[in-house]
Amino acid sequence: MRVAYFDCFAGISGDMTLGALIDAGLDIEKLKAELSKLNLGGYKISSEKVVKNGITGTQVYVQVDEQKTHRHLRHINEIIDNSTLDDDIKNRAKNIFRRLAESEAKIHNTTVEKIHFHEVGAVDAIIDIVGAVIGVKLLGIKKVYASKIHTGRGYVNCQHGKIPLPAPATTELLKSVPVYSTGIERELTTPTGAAIITTLADSFGNMPEMMVEKIGYGAGTGDLEIPNLLRIIIGEDRSDAYESDTVTVIETNIDDMNPEFYEYVMEKLLDNGALDVYTAPVLMKKGRQGTLLSVITDENKLDDIISVLFSETTTIGVRMHRASRKKLHREVVTVSTEYGDIRVKLSRDKGQVINIAPEYKDCRKIAIKNNIPLKQVYNAAKRTAISDR
Repeated sequence: MRVAYFDCFAGISGDMTLGALIDAGLDIEKLKAELSKLNLGGYKISSEKVVKNGITGTQVYVQVDEQKTHRHLRHINEIIDNSTLDDDIKNRAKNIFRRLAESEAKIHNTTVEKIHFHEVGAVDAIIDIVGAVIGVKLLGIKKVYASKIHTGRGYVNCQHGKIPLPAPATTELLKSVPVYSTGIERELTTPTGAAIITTLADSFGNMPEMMVEKIGYGAGTGDLEIPNLLRIIIGEDRSDAYESDTVTVIETNIDDMNPEFYEYVMEKLLDNGALDVYTAPVLMKKGRQGTLLSVITDENKLDDIISVLFSETTTIGVRMHRASRKKLHREVVTVSTEYGDIRVKLSRDKGQVINIAPEYKDCRKIAIKNNIPLKQVYNAAKRTAISDR
């Protein structure tokens, strides 16, 4: 599978995205041919090679005849829907504009429908956004990753006057995304760039394992103390088919505690962030029968877990070690059965569902409420989940 990693060390904007894609091999004539399906006139796209701090990249220019035009989301959707672009391109582009509208609506305390797009409603912004989606498809990219986002700082003038950087819309769009600033007094990440990358990217952080095939640099306007470039790295995915992470395993041997306490202790541990808790009988020194209590947890929950072990059991010490895990892709869905809604965990391998596990607590609650066998509820949830797939 071909994947792309956007390295946003100098931020990201719409024109930088187009520049990076073209620099990585996107044929600008094919891009123009696809964009012509929008039936938008009055613009011209060109590109040139430029050098930023010794690194060569591609700068894209979108020259337009119109003045900045104020459009509502429905106007932009109409332009996209009335085009002859492929449906997947239409949907992705509309999702980007919707995210922009939602961010603006929240900032201005209004609705998505009432938002006027100012800077991003003009033809050049439409070309940047739709062009980015087209470019990703033409290059055969199936999955997108991105680095932490460099935002810049300071102030910028806009339709409403002088506002802080990162711009409010940019900040809203970058919620739940790792961001940073090195103090550069400039708008490094624009709302358009933030909307594009947060819609297209599946995750943000380190570059995934890949066999690198192409590298492209898209240039921003102006010169900085760092290369004003957006780097895209394209290659074949070489990562595992399975999810992976690292956990901490905490263990302790106990031989002097009332066995009836274990159920309570296990519930407390799970309530405090344990991923799993289990016990096993062990033979300890001097022939004493004991219990090995093991807890799997994330490292950030260590203190909470250890506190429960010391306060709720008779142990006076624990052992810890880190362990790597491989996991199937998992998701929790809610199915509607004749008895009510029940959460079900689905496990997938290469996209295929191979395990279906109804949530025990949901099934138990319904079984008690309706005075019916637990297995009857459990099986109904499983049947529904299978039929829904």
